[in-house]
Amino acid sequence: MFDKILAPYKGLSREVWFMALTMLINRAGAMVIPFLSLYLTNYLGFSAGQVGWVLSFYGFGSLAGVFLGGKLADKLGYYKVMYFSLLATGLVFFTIQFITEFYTLCLGIFTLTLVADTFRPSVWVALDDYSLPENRTRSVTLIRLAINLGFSAGPALGGLLIMFLSYRSLFWVDGITCVIAGLIIIFFLKQKTRVKNKSERDQAVNASPYKDVNYLIFWLAMFFIGFTFMQFFSTLPLYYSQSLKLEEGEIGLLLAMNGLLIFVFEMPFVNALEKSKLDSLKIVIGGTFLLVLSFLVLNIGTWVGWAIVGVVLITFGEMFGFPFSNAYALDRSKRGNQGSYMAMYSMSFSMAHILGPNAGMQFSAKFGFEATWYLMAFICLLACMVLLWLQKKEA
Repeated sequence: MFDKILAPYKGLSREVWFMALTMLINRAGAMVIPFLSLYLTNYLGFSAGQVGWVLSFYGFGSLAGVFLGGKLADKLGYYKVMYFSLLATGLVFFTIQFITEFYTLCLGIFTLTLVADTFRPSVWVALDDYSLPENRTRSVTLIRLAINLGFSAGPALGGLLIMFLSYRSLFWVDGITCVIAGLIIIFFLKQKTRVKNKSERDQAVNASPYKDVNYLIFWLAMFFIGFTFMQFFSTLPLYYSQSLKLEEGEIGLLLAMNGLLIFVFEMPFVNALEKSKLDSLKIVIGGTFLLVLSFLVLNIGTWVGWAIVGVVLITFGEMFGFPFSNAYALDRSKRGNQGSYMAMYSMSFSMAHILGPNAGMQFSAKFGFEATWYLMAFICLLACMVLLWLQKKEA
C-alpha cells in the first residue's frame, strides 16, 4: 500500500527534495502578505484607497522582479540569484516593518516584491537542471505541493502571531524564514550546468521568448487562464459571502479544500499522466476546460453544493493545467535563454495578478456575479481555443 503511495515520489533527485524543503520553509513563513491589507488598515490606519495603491505597487514590483530575475538567471546562473534573492528579501522584511509613511511604504513594498520575485524564474530553471526529462513534471508538482503546504500553514501561524504577539512579529518571522531558505540553498545545492558566457547569451537572443511566436501564443493563453484563476482569491470569496450567505469559517473551509485536494491527488495524477506520454498541451487544454465548467456551475443555483462542485472543478483544472503548462515552458526554453523564457511564463501570472482581481471585482459590482461567471467561462474557453490553435501550429 505504502509503495503505491510513495511510487510517484520515487526517482526525484536529492536537489529537487532540497528545493521543495526550501519552498516549504519559505512559503510557511509567508505571513505578511495574507495580512497586509489588515496591517495597513488596523495597524497603520491607511484608508481603503491607500491600501489599494500599496497592493498595486506589490503587483508592479512582482512584475519587475520576475523580468529582472530571468535576465539575472541567464547572466549569473540560477544558483546565485536564488540565494541572493532570499537573503536580500529577508533583510527587506526586517527593514520594512519600521516604515509607516504612505509613499515610503509604497516604495518599500515595490522593493520587497522586486527583490523577492527575482527568485521565481530561477526556481524553474533550477528544476530543469536538477530533473530528468521523464520526471520533470513530477519535480514541478513536488514544488507545487511544498508551496501549497507552506501557504496553508503560513496564514494560520500568522494569525496566532498577531493574536499573541503583534503584526510586527510577522515581518521578523517572514525575514528569518527567507534567510533560512537562502542558507539551505548555499549549503546543500549548487549550479550543475555551466553559466553561458556573453557570446553564447548573445547568440541565444535570436531564440528569445519575445521572438518565439508559438511561445507568445502560449503566453497569451496562460494570461487568460491566470486572469480567471485569480478570481478564486478575490471575487469568489465575495460571492460566497454575499450570494450564498456563508460565514468566514465556511468560506475558509471551501478555500482550504483546494489545497487539500492538491495535496492528496496532484502527484498521483501527474505521475499517471506523465507515464501516459500525452502531449502537455492536450492536458493543459483539458484542465482549462474544467475551469470553464467551474464557473458555469455557479450559475445553476445558489445551493452551496454547486460552490463545492465549482471548487473541485477549479482545483482539478489547476492540477492538470499548471504543472504541464510549466513543463511545456521548460521544454520550449531549451531554444534560448532559459531564465528569460521562465520569467516570461511567470510574468503571465504577474500580469493576471495585477489585472484579474480588480477587473473581476469591478465587473461583478456593475453587472452582478452571474454575468461575471459567464465572462470568466468565456475567457477560459478563449484560452482553450488559443491552445488548440497553438497545438495545430506545432503539429
